[in-house]
Amino acid sequence: MHKRWGVAALLSAWNHLTTGSVNRKIFGAAVTVALFTGMVKVAYVLQELVVAWKFGTGDDPDAFLVAFMLPTFLVYVVAESFHLALVPTYIKLREQEGLKAAQRLVSSTMIWSLGILGFTALFMVITVPLYLPVIARGFSPAKLALTEHLLYILTPIVILKGVAVIGRALLNADEQFVFAAFSPVITPVLAVVFLLLGDKAWGIFPLAAGLIVGTALEVLLVAAALKKRGIGLHLKWYGFDPHMRQVASQYLPMVVGAFLMGSTTLVDQSMAAMLSPGSVAALNYGSKVVAFPLYLGATALGIAVVPYFSQMIAQADWVGVRHTLSRYLGLIFAITVPLTIILIIFSKPLVQVLFQRGLFTTQDTHSVAVIQGFYALQLPFYIAGILVVRLISSIQANQILMEAAFYNLLSNVILNYLFLHYIGVSGIALSTAIVYLLSFVYCWFRLKKQMPKLE
Repeated sequence: MHKRWGVAALLSAWNHLTTGSVNRKIFGAAVTVALFTGMVKVAYVLQELVVAWKFGTGDDPDAFLVAFMLPTFLVYVVAESFHLALVPTYIKLREQEGLKAAQRLVSSTMIWSLGILGFTALFMVITVPLYLPVIARGFSPAKLALTEHLLYILTPIVILKGVAVIGRALLNADEQFVFAAFSPVITPVLAVVFLLLGDKAWGIFPLAAGLIVGTALEVLLVAAALKKRGIGLHLKWYGFDPHMRQVASQYLPMVVGAFLMGSTTLVDQSMAAMLSPGSVAALNYGSKVVAFPLYLGATALGIAVVPYFSQMIAQADWVGVRHTLSRYLGLIFAITVPLTIILIIFSKPLVQVLFQRGLFTTQDTHSVAVIQGFYALQLPFYIAGILVVRLISSIQANQILMEAAFYNLLSNVILNYLFLHYIGVSGIALSTAIVYLLSFVYCWFRLKKQMPKLE
């Protein structure tokens, strides 16, 4: 009885904490997304452990990682940009003209998005002989051939994962955060099942098959969940009306911005490769611990705020928008600044516990700890920047984001060269932190100039 009362009291306190004001709803959504996204992340870690157990560090996992890299990058550029362009217009249309008008927009945009995803996948396949030997230089002919075969097999991921991303974005727009955040877990789970049941003679191919089947099932589950909400992923063209033109006008700068932002990681890796052997690995190890709070915080907050920002903007509640923005910026800095200090102070012990064994020496620990400390500096500005970027996207001013992405890439290259000369590979991590600081400041001031015009 006491236990039941305790659970009931906790649930009552949680409901009180996450219902009522918009700020409380955003907090509840962010915690929910973080929790279930963390569970999905654990499932992917399990997948990586099974791959390591079955294949070690041989040619098969190398070939798979290179083959999987490009479809993943294209989904990030094409589909993630698309849903950020679609959701604010979808919510505005649903609030002002009803669900039928919103369904027409979804149906038309599904045809458009499938066309873009299909063309992207086809282009990726046709141009394989041009870019794969460059990306996978150093691979033996047999290993390169394996990578090429895996890339062809993984091509459907571009379309399937793209549709799943858009479908989950629509679920988030309807505040169905739990299902949207947890549905991707089916993909790594099926990948593990396929790996465990696959014959040894099949090599790494069961992993590719498991990912494709899992993503296809994820699309079906998301489509079923949307149908229950009264929205279908139907393919019907209603013309290039003003709403479609609005989505299209926001999509292009988002794609360009996503491509430029994604390129900064490639630039960092390439510039690290110019240094002494082990520099790329050190950079990778130094980002692991910081990446976890970055990923969870940015994903949770980025998903949670868009529907509520879009609703307030559709209702012209600019006082609410400003209040939410200032409240959450204060909360972000109050949490992330102490966390950054802790990560910097305990950087070396963390690296020692996680990595220092076998061939990972004391000298490696020192260099990785410095890199990790510099990477930690980006935490407040990266997560605060996500909040500002989502508001800019919600007011449909994505050209600001395209400009910011261009300046980010340019400043990243310049600062990398500058710091590499003085402090070596750890300069790339310091450069990254400064780039996100500059990006946050730029987007913040552009947003402050844009808001009075909208009001």
